[in-house]
Amino acid sequence: MSKEKGLRKIRRPAARKPAPDAADNRDFANLPLESRIGAVIKRRRSEANLTLADLSAGAGLSSAMLSRIENGMAMASLDALERLCAAVGIGLGDLFKETDTQRGSAQLVKRAEQMEVVRVGTKYGHTYRLLAYDRGPRKLFEPFFIEMDKKSESYPRFSHPGTEFIYMLQGRMEYRFGDKTYLVEPGDAFTFSGDVVHGPEKLLDDRIRFLAIIFYNS
Repeated sequence: MSKEKGLRKIRRPAARKPAPDAADNRDFANLPLESRIGAVIKRRRSEANLTLADLSAGAGLSSAMLSRIENGMAMASLDALERLCAAVGIGLGDLFKETDTQRGSAQLVKRAEQMEVVRVGTKYGHTYRLLAYDRGPRKLFEPFFIEMDKKSESYPRFSHPGTEFIYMLQGRMEYRFGDKTYLVEPGDAFTFSGDVVHGPEKLLDDRIRFLAIIFYNS
């Protein structure tokens, strides 16, 4: 299997120039997310005195693909970003902090304030709690705490833009992604493309709890 699976190529006009380093760009906050991510990775690589070949080998990517990511010409999957971060010695959360704009804000949603929302699975007895409220002009991501149980006799299928990340908290389930099923157990992290039909296939325990975060493509 190719190590570059999960990377989404982004088409750009031929005249578009690579994104400059974040430290040297006053308009960094206005760059697309993939350009900010690429600029941070490039700066971190430079600070660690790593060549493209060094970092690509450490992260399991080709040098050509890493160059595209650094220049904002391709968006890496969460899995690939996690490998890149590990190779330069930072966490995935640190990467997103550095790509955040200086105009950014913080939001704390207390447990009692977490709103139960209606989704496709609601009519099947699934409970969704929205963990953050995006007030920006574009919806960048949606994080949910989801609870399910075996009372559901059937399960919905989903398809949506962007990338979805699931982190299993309690219980085991078989999860369908396209024509394949995956066993997801407590502590497992599952990342996949949202535009492929997906959803729970079978609950193996009475109660299931997991976090699901949908990252919408910029």
